[in-house]
Amino acid sequence: MAIRLPAYAIATALTLGFIGAALAQSSGDLGPREFPDDPFVPAPVGVAASGGPAQVWVRGAYTSIQVNVTNMGQNIVGDAANEPSITIDPLHPARMVIGWRQFDTVVSNFRQAGVAYSHDGGQTWRKNTLTPGYFRSDPVLGADNAGNFFYSSLPNVNAVEVFKSIDGGVTWAAPVDAFGGDKQWMTIDRTGGTGDGYIYQIWNTQFTCCPPNDFTRSVNGGASFPTAYALPIPSMKWGTLDVGPNGVLYFGGSNLVQSGHLTARCSNCNNGAVAPVFDFVQSVNLGGTTSFSTGPNPGGLLGQVWIATDHSMSPTQGNVYMLGSVNPSGTDPLDVMFIRSTDGGVNWTAPLRVNDDPPAAASYQWFGTMSVAPNGRIDVVWNDTRNDPDLTDLVFFSEVFHSFSLDGGVTWSASTAVTPAFNPHLGYPNQNKIGDYYHTISDNGGASLAFAATFNGEQDVYYLRIIADCNGNNINDQTEISNDDTADCNGNDILDECEGESTGGPTLSDYALLQRHLTGPGPVKLTYCQTLLDTDHDSDIDLAEFAELQRLFTGP
Repeated sequence: MAIRLPAYAIATALTLGFIGAALAQSSGDLGPREFPDDPFVPAPVGVAASGGPAQVWVRGAYTSIQVNVTNMGQNIVGDAANEPSITIDPLHPARMVIGWRQFDTVVSNFRQAGVAYSHDGGQTWRKNTLTPGYFRSDPVLGADNAGNFFYSSLPNVNAVEVFKSIDGGVTWAAPVDAFGGDKQWMTIDRTGGTGDGYIYQIWNTQFTCCPPNDFTRSVNGGASFPTAYALPIPSMKWGTLDVGPNGVLYFGGSNLVQSGHLTARCSNCNNGAVAPVFDFVQSVNLGGTTSFSTGPNPGGLLGQVWIATDHSMSPTQGNVYMLGSVNPSGTDPLDVMFIRSTDGGVNWTAPLRVNDDPPAAASYQWFGTMSVAPNGRIDVVWNDTRNDPDLTDLVFFSEVFHSFSLDGGVTWSASTAVTPAFNPHLGYPNQNKIGDYYHTISDNGGASLAFAATFNGEQDVYYLRIIADCNGNNINDQTEISNDDTADCNGNDILDECEGESTGGPTLSDYALLQRHLTGPGPVKLTYCQTLLDTDHDSDIDLAEFAELQRLFTGP
């Protein structure tokens, strides 16, 4: 376990030798970084009791619930919270944890590892602080297939520690040293394959524990991270990583000088018996550059780079997606841009703009965030200033917007505002930023978002559930399917009417679909979907339909 210095002494970790090594790897402004500045200031005694009930904010069908509250569900006056990350138990989805940068008082930018758990699907939260009184930043959370939670935390600018909880976030074991550096990100293999449970982390090599290394893994469930490795040059930063359905690990981020973006792939990282071999690192066109320290977030990033993979059983399985809020060419300051690879990250589509405001609107779409549901639906959220009544006053009133794609990112739904507007410049904890990122997790029923906002004039962290509602009738798609209000003949939890099938009918080239609706010989009462498969009209789905499917089969 790493030695944790007292709060007043942690700054000594920033040695001159380390700074020199970081500067040698790039030129220009290195961007925002995490290091102790103000001393630890304990929260004022009794202030939490005066906060009133947890803040709940509603925009149409969307309800944002405050997370950084007391265990009695009270808002804490005078604190600040930002940069949240969320994880959800895959075995018990009502159990979830959100971590964030916790500032006990806004008079000090000293931050700690805030964390809260919910066992009722995000309706109520119980808060804690990991290692109170110690500097921590850059929270990143994840879960394995057994329902264990992991919390990656930055105790100084060039180190990372990982906490583990086996009881749904109620208690956490002592942290484990995981090498690391600033702006780390973590992902956990949940493919069920040879690397299932492996924990992977990448970080910014400009602020690394051990130049030139910027990657590590744990092959024993987070018990240890024995070795740090270096991705091939050029190095990346401000990015994420994700595991594809076949266990292949993908990386995406900005290059070190913020002039473009990079992607990388590791095909053997899921083999703990050998050292990782990285297949390639290559430049990609994300349609602009990653921005920082400007506009709505003057002390931080305008968003990091997201990479995600498609684990669905649909034709989009195995697709790799990249997304980020980037500064495009022209006068538009920031857009959410998306690219797709269908060949394992080798080739990528031209960048596609997700937000649908006029390009000349001069609005900021910042903190773009992406996740992919098991059925292949892509969810994207971001902060949006398009409705700010005065973009010239530099207040940057923002609303959280959402868009989704059901066809692998070829087309996108209309951008929808899901929160009230807020002023991102309020509630600063002696630091002019509201963090560097948000975090979403998608399932077939919708997306769970952890975000920060200042609805009540304070910086707080919120949980928002965005239901899957592809036909826009404010009813969860899964509810409509379970009530037989609409058809889902292929059983992917996406309404057939939203998949471009005007009749709701299935595709005869799908053997799995036929197997799903097989009845055997003999007349039976057929469902709507079965009637569409009954090619010989004898009121059953049997080998005759299978033979007809074989006759018509053309391949993918």
